[in-house]
Amino acid sequence: MKAYTQDFYANRHANTVHSAHTILSIVLSRIPAVHSAVDLGCGIGTWLSVLQDKGVREIQGMDGSWVDQELLEIPRTSFKQVDLGTADLALPRRYDLAMSLEVAEHLPAERARDFVRSLTALSDYVLFSAAVPFQGGINHVNEQWQHYWADLFADLGYLVHDFIRPQIWTDSAIPYWYRQNIFLYARQRLQPAGAADIATNAPSTLPLDVVHPELYLSKARAQDGVKRSFRVFGRSVRDYVASKLGHAH
Repeated sequence: MKAYTQDFYANRHANTVHSAHTILSIVLSRIPAVHSAVDLGCGIGTWLSVLQDKGVREIQGMDGSWVDQELLEIPRTSFKQVDLGTADLALPRRYDLAMSLEVAEHLPAERARDFVRSLTALSDYVLFSAAVPFQGGINHVNEQWQHYWADLFADLGYLVHDFIRPQIWTDSAIPYWYRQNIFLYARQRLQPAGAADIATNAPSTLPLDVVHPELYLSKARAQDGVKRSFRVFGRSVRDYVASKLGHAH
């Protein structure tokens, strides 16, 4: 995977803080108290740093050699360099919350099941999002519909809970990929009590497989721009040929 620039990380961190704060506030209000968290594909650790700000004491981030550790938003001691596509991602302990956000699409399809298994081995609660088909991005090799991942989690006894997307769907300050792709998965046997009971949620108002209007419009505009470019090119060719034929006569 390519190495990202310092500007990329700086801009991404600034743009992601609001998303992380908003989404994690929703999640933390619905599950048992979180004192520890792990993030597979953490980048510079923005989501973990927001959890720290919310009082989560023990954090662990894991990502590849392309991460510039000078730019980490978490302590270096909380970052482990690994190749997510090939490495054994087992850790010696479990956490109150595991996360992997817009990462799984970067891994080969044959790695998908093992990656989900690694997440479920780390926690009873997994915050997860991954790119849908034709979402587009750098080094996306396994873009899949949301149900693909839900099925992999279900095979391991984890249920999908879709209470985040309806609450952030219209928040334009949050990138559409989170609004479209993010779910909380919880081990099926868990029945948290009281206000934290996510297992008795009302059904989501959104279908599981859905494309956000912002993604649709961005793709439609791009396609329309290509069509317009071809029309302009075609007119230019016709005008050029006509001018040459005119000179010939």
